[in-house]
Amino acid sequence: MWSYRLNKIKSSNLNKSIANSESLAEKQSDPASTYTDDRKNNDAYFFTKIGHWQHLIELFIASNILAVILALAEAQSWTALSVGRLLQYILFIDWVLLAFVALIERLQRKIQHFSFGQTLVAGFVLLQIIVLLTTVVLNGVIFFGQNFQFQHLTLQVLFDGAGLHLSYGVLIGSFCFRYLYMREQWSRQQNSELNARIQAMQARIHPHFLFNSLNTVISLITIDPDKAEQMLLNLSQLFRASFKELKLVRLKDEIELCQRYLAIEQIRLGDRLQVEWKYDDEVLFSQIQIPLLTLQPLVENSIFHGVEKFLTKSTISILIEILQNQVNIVITNPYAQDKINLRQGHGIAVENVKQRLEAYYGHSATFQTYAGKGIFTTVVQYRYK
Repeated sequence: MWSYRLNKIKSSNLNKSIANSESLAEKQSDPASTYTDDRKNNDAYFFTKIGHWQHLIELFIASNILAVILALAEAQSWTALSVGRLLQYILFIDWVLLAFVALIERLQRKIQHFSFGQTLVAGFVLLQIIVLLTTVVLNGVIFFGQNFQFQHLTLQVLFDGAGLHLSYGVLIGSFCFRYLYMREQWSRQQNSELNARIQAMQARIHPHFLFNSLNTVISLITIDPDKAEQMLLNLSQLFRASFKELKLVRLKDEIELCQRYLAIEQIRLGDRLQVEWKYDDEVLFSQIQIPLLTLQPLVENSIFHGVEKFLTKSTISILIEILQNQVNIVITNPYAQDKINLRQGHGIAVENVKQRLEAYYGHSATFQTYAGKGIFTTVVQYRYK
């Protein structure tokens, strides 16, 4: 039921991407916090950053130079160098490197828990296995091409030149290990930047929200003490979560935290705030995980632009749908383009939501925003295990 609505939102031509509109919500003015959505639209599984591609290109350039050196050493002079033999070296080494890099990326989740030394050992063993298998397969193909049958194929024929090729593997390994080292350094840099942003977000308690909430509590103490007490309890839970380590939590807990936040805003804004929750299978919410404080910043953004800017009743719709191991979260709120102003610093929180989703779920995580016909839509999608 909700799939139709989600597809309609995504495919509608009237929607205008907020990422391309400076006048619509949460466009970052701080160049230090710029973010590109190329990663989510790029299906290449090798790298997701230009700097990472640079290491791969450098690796292949160095490997081709190694191929020239090996071919030249075999020929012993430039005049005796065979172009065909050179191409054989280039294709062999490039194939080994391509298979090595592809497998390393494929096994990323398994090796990310290894120490750097363990990664080097595992990489060396993997590289030698690739060299050995490539040698055996090539020898088998060459034998079949010459004899059109495998009847007299022996182990000696299959492993012919294996020792020499494994020695080449040692030379190739020196280039591959440098690639692993650069990859490790890049990963550490990315994690450091992400942790710095997370800490900055944790330290940033929006003053307007805190002051407005406390003022509301003060006014309620004499009028409705029970409601004031409940509001303080919700406020304490929300701020306790904001100071926790931003790890994965159950989707059910994240929804409950978001509902506490909405309860606070409901008291403050009264009938102006209308919230419409839409979800089907609540049982899965206890099994599915999501980074802590993912929904709340998005809902806060919707309230700031879709409720506080209006004096009339405004409805925020929150759709959570689970389809084929994919979590779809759609948040909609009204907006008036001529009334939207940037709130300094809040875009960092939304930016962190995008980065944390990608840090945990990689290419499967997408974060999109649309605007059209007075409706602002935020779509978050990621695959869970």
